[in-house]
Amino acid sequence: MSVPQHSRFTPDRGLTGRMVTTMFLIGLVYVGFTGLLIVLLRGAWPLVVLISGGLFVAQFWFSDKITERAMGAHQVTPEQYPQLHGAVDRLCALADMPKPRVAVADNDMPNAFATGRNPQNAVICVTTGLLRRLEPEELEGVLAHELSHVAHRDVAVMTVAGFLGVLAGAMTRIALYGGMMGGGNRNSNDQNAAIAMVLIPLASMVVYAISFLLTRLLSRYRELAADRAAAQLTGRPAALASALTKVTGQISAIPTKDLRQAQPYNAFYFAPALSARETASQLLSTHPSLEQRLAQLRKVSDELGH
Repeated sequence: MSVPQHSRFTPDRGLTGRMVTTMFLIGLVYVGFTGLLIVLLRGAWPLVVLISGGLFVAQFWFSDKITERAMGAHQVTPEQYPQLHGAVDRLCALADMPKPRVAVADNDMPNAFATGRNPQNAVICVTTGLLRRLEPEELEGVLAHELSHVAHRDVAVMTVAGFLGVLAGAMTRIALYGGMMGGGNRNSNDQNAAIAMVLIPLASMVVYAISFLLTRLLSRYRELAADRAAAQLTGRPAALASALTKVTGQISAIPTKDLRQAQPYNAFYFAPALSARETASQLLSTHPSLEQRLAQLRKVSDELGH
C-alpha cells in the first residue's frame, strides 16, 4: 500500500469533521437496516448480506468507471486536448499531487466533475460546453476546484454516502423476494411476510431520507470548501468567481430535457444542472447558492490582498 500524499491544498478541518460524521451516521443507519432485514427474514439473510456487501464493494471500487460511463465521459490524451492537459499538469505541480486521468464529456452543458476512490484512481472531467465557454484562467479555477475534491477525498465519501440510500431500496426488493420465496411453516411464513412487507419498505424510506439529508448537508459544505481551496491555491479568486457566474447563467439556458438527464449526478458537478426557476429553491440543493459562493470568494480575495 502506497503512503498517502498530502497536497498543498489548504486542509479543511470542518470538511474532514463533516465527512467523518456523515460516514459514521450513514454507516450506523445502514448496519441497523441490514440487521432489521436479517431479523425479519431469517431464511434470506445470507442472500441479503452477500448481495449488499457485493454491491457496496463494487460501487466503491469501480465508482470512477461507473460515473464516467453514466455521464458519457471518455478519457483524452495530451495530443487530443493539449491546453486542458497543460492546465491540469500545472495545477497538479502547484498542488504537489498525482495527476488524475483527464476526461471529456461531449455535452453542451458547461460543467465539470471529479470522481474516484482516491487520488491515485481519480478522474477529472469537463464537458465540451465548458471548454468552449471559459477563458483559460476561468478553466484553471474550475479545474482547481475539482482537484481539491480529489485531494480532500470528499469524492469517495460522497460516492459511498449517496449509494447507500439507493442500495437500501435494492436490498428491500431483494429481501422481500427472498423472504417470500423461503420455505418453512406456511402460517408462520405468511405472518412474517406480512410484517416484513410493512416494516422493510418503511425502514428503507427512513434510510433513504437520512442519507439524502446528510449527503445534501455535506455536499453544500464541500462545494464551499473546494471553492475556497481552489482560490487559495491559484491566487485568483476573481477568475473562479467569473467562471461560476458564467457557468450558472449558461446552465439555466440549457433545454430542460437535457438538465433532467443530468440532475441525478448534481452532487458531483461543479454547478448544479438546474433551470433558473429551480435554482431559486435552495432548500434541498446539492450546492450552496451562487450568492454564497461569490461572497466567500470575495472574502478570500480580501484575505489574499491583505
